[in-house]
Amino acid sequence: MGYVTAVPHPRSQASGSARAGRLSLAVALLCGALGAAVALLATRQSWSEGTATVAGGAFPLTATGSDVTGVPAALAIVGLAALVAVFAVRRSGRVVVAALLALSGAGTVAAALLGASDSSALDEKAAEASGDTSASVAALSHTAWPYVAAVGGVLLLLAGLLALRYGRLWPAMSGRYERDGTPRPRRKAPVVDPDRPEDLWKALDRGEDPTGA
Repeated sequence: MGYVTAVPHPRSQASGSARAGRLSLAVALLCGALGAAVALLATRQSWSEGTATVAGGAFPLTATGSDVTGVPAALAIVGLAALVAVFAVRRSGRVVVAALLALSGAGTVAAALLGASDSSALDEKAAEASGDTSASVAALSHTAWPYVAAVGGVLLLLAGLLALRYGRLWPAMSGRYERDGTPRPRRKAPVVDPDRPEDLWKALDRGEDPTGA
């Protein structure tokens, strides 16, 4: 009579880990690449609008995300580089790079949310347009692009968290080129038949002495 055990089979555990590794890798790559692209795109869009009084008239002003703050774009590039570097390192190095990826995402979110209500960039433009250093922007309004940049940061953060959790199951780019430390067998030199001239010439081409013992 057979019996039932609650202990999972090692083969099922290995297949489950491999499946989780493949799925997490695909999701992390998608989230990381998409998050960096979204954050970079959002920083090039208009984040705030307003007017400045110039010669008795209203002069329209616009501030892009890069005018407000350069942090989200810089961190998006760092996060994208970290996403690629995850596959070039192993063990503790992979943990460090994955943490950098997650921090890049968190920093992008924080910088984008702080810049969502910023007016200093438009105030500077108003001062330049009016020639009055004390001038400030009027009819100030903000767009939704800072929050789009924050969404990109969330995607980068998610990619970093996945790398921290499942990165040990992911392959490394240099894995096939690294030696595993196992001694490799030495190739034996072909036996030279002194009665065959072609063997003698081949031995000479290899730098061997066909007449040696």
